[in-house]
Amino acid sequence: MTLAQNSPQPRLADPARLAQARARARLDLAGFLHDEAKAELQERLIDVNRRFTAPALVTAFPDYWADLAPGARMVAPDEVLDLTPGTHDLVIHAMALHWADDPVGQIVQCRRALRPDGLFLSAAFGGETLVELRTALAQAETEVLGGLSPRVAPMAEIRDMGGLLQRAGLALPVADRLPKTVTYPDAFALMADLRAMGETNALADRHRKPAPRALFARMAAIYAANFPAADDEKRIRASFEIVFLSGWAPHDSQQKPLRPGAAKARLADALGTSAFDETARPVLHPSDD
Repeated sequence: MTLAQNSPQPRLADPARLAQARARARLDLAGFLHDEAKAELQERLIDVNRRFTAPALVTAFPDYWADLAPGARMVAPDEVLDLTPGTHDLVIHAMALHWADDPVGQIVQCRRALRPDGLFLSAAFGGETLVELRTALAQAETEVLGGLSPRVAPMAEIRDMGGLLQRAGLALPVADRLPKTVTYPDAFALMADLRAMGETNALADRHRKPAPRALFARMAAIYAANFPAADDEKRIRASFEIVFLSGWAPHDSQQKPLRPGAAKARLADALGTSAFDETARPVLHPSDD
């Protein structure tokens, strides 16, 4: 047996610390990103145009998310999800996947809980979240403490998260993102919002000793100097990225991709262009993902 087979699953989060952070959360004060995620997921459910009769919702905040799928079974985002295989026609993983030690394992459990042709949806923070805070903390910690330590949870890029859907065995996978920029008076106001969101440092590898005040004072100064808000230099900006995933439990009724060489018409013919027509090439703009 190899060493890799003997190795335990690496721990991203300290479960007790994460549970404590979530228990102290005040989404009534700082739930605006959950509201954005909820609204986007609701739009996706409307677009599907299907009536779901047996939904399940994986969330650390069941009261806050209950209105998205009334009557849904509420499931805590534990390592082993309390889901029964083949029971649900809809499973939503709401704003918790970024804290999972094994995100593909979470999605696999959701897929197994789906009936054939059931829908999986997820919303979670992506890799561009809090890039400014990471940068300011890293510089301040190097200056004040002479080294770096984990203080902001690593979050996956959208390409990596999209790949999880296929690894989990879901059909028709789709991944897209919603970037949001929020402004604050200073870095301390941002950190207060993160506490109210339940998104404070719960990393398993975090330093257990309290950080000196000088560290955060220096971080706030670096943040203000390097990341002012676009419309007000007296405020700072903070980037958030919500990544949405969707996929279906496989079913024979779903459309299948053609095997290579099976197409009966060329794309160029359908577009009325030459296969080498330069004007037919797409143009990517800076705003395109």
